[in-house]
Amino acid sequence: MTSFTKDDVEVIKKESLHDGYFNTNKYYIKHRKYDGGWTEVFTREVFERGHAVAVLLYDPTTEEFVLIEQFRFPAMETAKTPWLIEVVAGIIDEGETHENVCHREAQEEAGVVIEKLTKACEFLMSPGGSTERLYAYVGKVDSTKADGIHGLDEETEDIKVLRVPELHARDWLDSGKIDNSTAIILLQWFFLNKAKLLNEWQHY
Repeated sequence: MTSFTKDDVEVIKKESLHDGYFNTNKYYIKHRKYDGGWTEVFTREVFERGHAVAVLLYDPTTEEFVLIEQFRFPAMETAKTPWLIEVVAGIIDEGETHENVCHREAQEEAGVVIEKLTKACEFLMSPGGSTERLYAYVGKVDSTKADGIHGLDEETEDIKVLRVPELHARDWLDSGKIDNSTAIILLQWFFLNKAKLLNEWQHY
């Protein structure tokens, strides 16, 4: 366990490189080294997109997940298709709680209502280049209500809802059909913690 803290980092200067829907800043920094000294001043360009919430929607009655499929342009570079199978997710707006985002995004992206909500974990998305932290949840829903195409027109969203049997989702994990980190982490968390989660929901 590291003994270093934020006090062992010095930000010399910050420059704005781009100010738009997302921001990019250039930092001039130095930090303490393991030998007790300090690094020379160096630069890092950081993608500042805010923080987000993701929620894996699951129906214990039908044993189905409610997943979504949508276009992701950056995936063009390495994926077989830029239409990815994902979990519901969204950026946390100022003043919103994590739970509020889960409920809002479940309705906007999948057209379902979350009945019970459990925090799974939280993690840094890409700490080498972004400040974003993702807060991950699992939500109990009625999968029979999930259908159709959803999303906000003003955000150019075209989101297809998928009802995916639990065994199929596991196969998709094993085969690499699901290849985005958030969905992989949440599904793996679910399969590791399923018994505990369902017991908790029974006594919710």
